[in-house]
Amino acid sequence: MLSAYAGNILVLTAPSGAGKTTLARMLIEHYPQCQLSISHTTRQPRPGEVHGKDYYFVELEEFLSMVQQGRFLEYATVHGNYYGTSYDYLYRAMDQGANVILDIDYQGAFQLKSKIPEAILVFILPPSIETLEERLGGRGKDNDDTIKLRMENACREILTYNRFDYVLVNHDLNKAYNELSAILTARELRKNSQRDLKELADINITPAKE
Repeated sequence: MLSAYAGNILVLTAPSGAGKTTLARMLIEHYPQCQLSISHTTRQPRPGEVHGKDYYFVELEEFLSMVQQGRFLEYATVHGNYYGTSYDYLYRAMDQGANVILDIDYQGAFQLKSKIPEAILVFILPPSIETLEERLGGRGKDNDDTIKLRMENACREILTYNRFDYVLVNHDLNKAYNELSAILTARELRKNSQRDLKELADINITPAKE
């Protein structure tokens, strides 16, 4: 349980190309207390990516050693590579009051939820499968085989949407952002309310004499 921590956990899951990374960056831009979780991964860095900022890039042997040591809160294989969120990183960030945003797949999301029920799971849907394929092809990052693999994975991922706390359709980016922002705001208000109730419970109140 994370009631002792000041921050929240917001998990964003979506097929590649649905816009979850853009939405996460928008939250971070507007909410100073939000920060994107930095995962460990065995995949190779893409041009411009920095170790310790975008990901912790590690060799497969090191990753599997961390798994054996129980150092991951969640981990999964995505497109042939391992990704994982370490306990140490997440709890340290939350202890400092950060709202940590995790951009992870559905496997990792369900692992995390089973261990931290307070985590907020949000699934982001594209307007349609056709739109998703157009977005993947239009960004120019992947070849045809990779796009085909991502589309196959997308169809499998979408089938899990009903297991999430919230589902957003990213047809209009600003509308999707406003809905996501409302989810985070509601959780912060709820947590503040619980904190206030606890403080009130510590006050010794005696009835006024008539």
